[in-house]
Amino acid sequence: MKRIYLSVLLACIAVAMFAQTSDNQYRKPLKDVLKEVEQKFGITVRCPDDLLKDRIVNYAPWRFRTDAESTLTNILTPFDLKWQKEKDKQYKVKKYEYYRWTVEDGKANLNYLASLYNDKESWEKRKAEIRPCLWQAIKLSPIPAKPYSKPILTPIRSMDGYTVQNIAMEVLPGVYVCGSIYRPAKIKGKIPAMLCPTGHWFDARYRPDHQYQCAMLARLGVIAVSYDLFAWGESGLQFKYEDHQRSLSMTVQVLNTLRLLDYISAMKDVDTNRIGITGGSGGGSHTVLITALDDRIKLSVPVVSLSCYMYGGCPCESGMPIHLCAGETNNVEIAAMAAPRPQLVISDGSDWSDHLPEIEYPYLQRMYAFYGKPDLVKNVHLPNGKHDYNDTKRFPMYEFVAQHFNLDINKIKDKDGKIDESKVTIEKNPAMYVFGDKGEKLPANAIKGYDQLEKLFK
Repeated sequence: MKRIYLSVLLACIAVAMFAQTSDNQYRKPLKDVLKEVEQKFGITVRCPDDLLKDRIVNYAPWRFRTDAESTLTNILTPFDLKWQKEKDKQYKVKKYEYYRWTVEDGKANLNYLASLYNDKESWEKRKAEIRPCLWQAIKLSPIPAKPYSKPILTPIRSMDGYTVQNIAMEVLPGVYVCGSIYRPAKIKGKIPAMLCPTGHWFDARYRPDHQYQCAMLARLGVIAVSYDLFAWGESGLQFKYEDHQRSLSMTVQVLNTLRLLDYISAMKDVDTNRIGITGGSGGGSHTVLITALDDRIKLSVPVVSLSCYMYGGCPCESGMPIHLCAGETNNVEIAAMAAPRPQLVISDGSDWSDHLPEIEYPYLQRMYAFYGKPDLVKNVHLPNGKHDYNDTKRFPMYEFVAQHFNLDINKIKDKDGKIDESKVTIEKNPAMYVFGDKGEKLPANAIKGYDQLEKLFK
């Protein structure tokens, strides 16, 4: 009986298999094809149901190759899907990510870009092609006129060795950026300033590690400006969180930084030859872009962000076509536009900055060598580090800023010579609000909604 059943089953399979011809394009449901891949190569392929629904593979049996990964690529590419290896013999199907390449592709692309210049002169020519294109790509050529309004400042709060004051600035008619200004408790003469854009971590500029970062810079002798991402923090009073996932988020964030840079550059206490910027993750991508765009930035510290194969997974990093400038470019070439200004790149082993010591950093050293200053670019790599801006990243940043802005690092060290963050006061979120707990102090002209923002750019 079993033998008869098996014979019937095999016959049915054969009929089904040979029923497929070029007349019907050898069509099979994607779900069934992925099961065949699993069986043939002894692997597991996870795929969300919404990516399987109503998807039919044309010429299915002809897409198989001698290995699982080539086969998956042939099957998934027509659907704008991709595979990701999770561990040995286990794969996950995802939507195509234009901003994420393979390490090999990223390295090859960086090598190609490096072949376009061999000295300072040829690099400066290349840079002169990229920069104006960046401005056009982010829709800030020309830069919109400044609103006539004055910054909104809250009362100053005094801490141990520093003060904090919240600020809101109108960057476009009815569009505000909010943040906090951390100053040394005592200021003598002109001192450095640092812009500190936040990254995509929960609680953004309110989170403790960001407060440590800014307060410690102030205790070191720097005016540090912390500010919100677009549609995050107090910007969420004007726009929905989903608006952060739209391309104009990149434009507004650049404009936010430019307006704040104008503001601090005009401060009587600020030494305009010592203005820097540092941010992590998406804030790191932003750090690289702003430094490339504006020579007023004299020092930069991008953290857990720089990569030749990851262009930034958020539209605020890659939503505008900056990477299509001058034929093509990437974040590492854009980071090279900082040369010969001091740049510290901090990377770790758990994200897309994992290959920086052997791929991206040597490229940057070569670019700085064009100016005879390869030592002005540094890399701190933490192979066991995580995607964050914790003390293992902050401490080298403090040291780098102190070194290149001629500050006394001992101001923030304890008696044993270790950097000490214990004197920093971690405030609750409401203390850093400009517009009140529920936005009751939001200016009357504040626009609300992405559609109103779009009208400002038409």
